[in-house]
Amino acid sequence: QVQLVESGGGLVQTGGSLRLSCAAGGRPFSRYAMGWFRQASGKEREFVAAIRWSTGITYYSDSVKGRFTISRDIAKNTVQLQMNSLKPEDTAVYYCAAKRYSDIYGLSARNGYNDWGQGTQVTVSS
Repeated sequence: QVQLVESGGGLVQTGGSLRLSCAAGGRPFSRYAMGWFRQASGKEREFVAAIRWSTGITYYSDSVKGRFTISRDIAKNTVQLQMNSLKPEDTAVYYCAAKRYSDIYGLSARNGYNDWGQGTQVTVSS
């Protein structure tokens, strides 16, 4: 079973920074990409960022582009999300997800991801 465990969430003021980390454990698994999604209270889960595992190519939603940076450490089997210039609208539960294969859904679609973590809360105070 694949296990994804997020860490690094917390409370921060507007303009502050947080760094989320996702550790992949359990049985070894192939992956095409890793992604971060978020879900604010009462809203749908939305795409934040993704990284192709083999090439390191990154993708971002328009709402976080220029403020967030996704990266991966292949040796440690982890993926990070550096979040700068945080805004109150970034408040949400952030989820790490693994996409094992390239498919028709693309990197920003929830349906294309096979494994999910439990999430970590990020709260940005105004």
